[in-house]
Amino acid sequence: MSQEEFATSLVKTGVERLTLLGKHAQALMQGYVGEEVDPSAFSETALKKLQAARILWRSDDQSGLKLSHRVRDLIAEMLADEKRRHVNADVAETLELVRNLVQGYREAQSRGDYLLAEQQQLRLTQEVDDLNSRFADAIDSLWQRLNSDFGFVSSLNDKIRENERAQKQITRLLDGMELIDFDELIQLVDGNGLLRKLLISQLQNQLSSHYTSLREVQSRLVQLMARFRQQQARSLLVNGMVAFLREHPGFQPGNYARRSQVPDLVNLAAPLHPAAAVALDRSSESDLLAEWVRELPRRTDTAVVTQSAAPAAWPEDEQVAARQQKLKQAVEDFYLQVIDSGEVVSALDYWQKQQLDWDAEIWLYQVIAEHQGLPAREQSQFRIWQDESPASRWNQVYLIHDVQLQVAPTGAAA
Repeated sequence: MSQEEFATSLVKTGVERLTLLGKHAQALMQGYVGEEVDPSAFSETALKKLQAARILWRSDDQSGLKLSHRVRDLIAEMLADEKRRHVNADVAETLELVRNLVQGYREAQSRGDYLLAEQQQLRLTQEVDDLNSRFADAIDSLWQRLNSDFGFVSSLNDKIRENERAQKQITRLLDGMELIDFDELIQLVDGNGLLRKLLISQLQNQLSSHYTSLREVQSRLVQLMARFRQQQARSLLVNGMVAFLREHPGFQPGNYARRSQVPDLVNLAAPLHPAAAVALDRSSESDLLAEWVRELPRRTDTAVVTQSAAPAAWPEDEQVAARQQKLKQAVEDFYLQVIDSGEVVSALDYWQKQQLDWDAEIWLYQVIAEHQGLPAREQSQFRIWQDESPASRWNQVYLIHDVQLQVAPTGAAA
């Protein structure tokens, strides 16, 4: 493509994109003022064109349509909207702005100023969307580079330089993603469900998608580099053959099939191993086959392995089985102690008094498992309490510290 054709194509594409902005200006400005763009304001064809032009984007299948950060920055620049205009695309600065917005949102809620809190929430949502949109645009530019600059260079040195540029951009993106500390964000949002969904679950899912895309880009880079080396090797071979024929115009390839000694470079074909099989359907050759069978050497070993012979058990398996049986017997003794006493008995106290040599966690697990393994009628004859506490305030995992057991009264068991 010549320079003039490239300029003509660029102007044509730019006119189409600007026409899209002007034709749908009302709906796009509503999306700029609000949180999302209403998809019902566009036809299906216009919606596809706007998404293809990176004017609108969707972070995932569940989220709504939003303005890309470049379009939002363009509108903010034209309107002199300093609150939404980004001077640069620094991830650290965006994260600092997110922290300030979260603090402002929490302070407005504590004062009861819900209008200001809603405005802070809207700005916070837009900042997070802009951050994800910048990552998505950078990855999209990487794919465009792979399909344009990287794919149409003529020399290996240019290919290596394009590869280094792409790898450096990937490194910068990864460094930017590493600045997002989810432990800090968890402490920042505390127990607010809205902020937790926006800054933890949604942002984490989107970052995972970006990491997956970057791995695909790196895999594509390696694949294109290897393919280019193969093409270059074949090109060098053809160019060398052309130069040789120019120097020796009367060269005629010899008939290597008639030679007794073939050069190693040509003799690369794998040897043929013809397959053969006995023709059992030919009755005329049955005598010859019987003679060959009689000439076959007989087996010298006389050991016969019977199917009923059981495999020998390993000593380690026997020890494990014996130890498990011993643990089960100790738990049964504990249940008998509970039945005899008729009182509440702590499993951990019983373990300490009996000085059992199992780990306390294994002991408590076996006590619970023994109770759960009983039939429903026998389970109702016991009362069981678990002394437990949550592992942390961020999940629903509970740690069991002790188990107490008691025989249920007759009326309760019935």
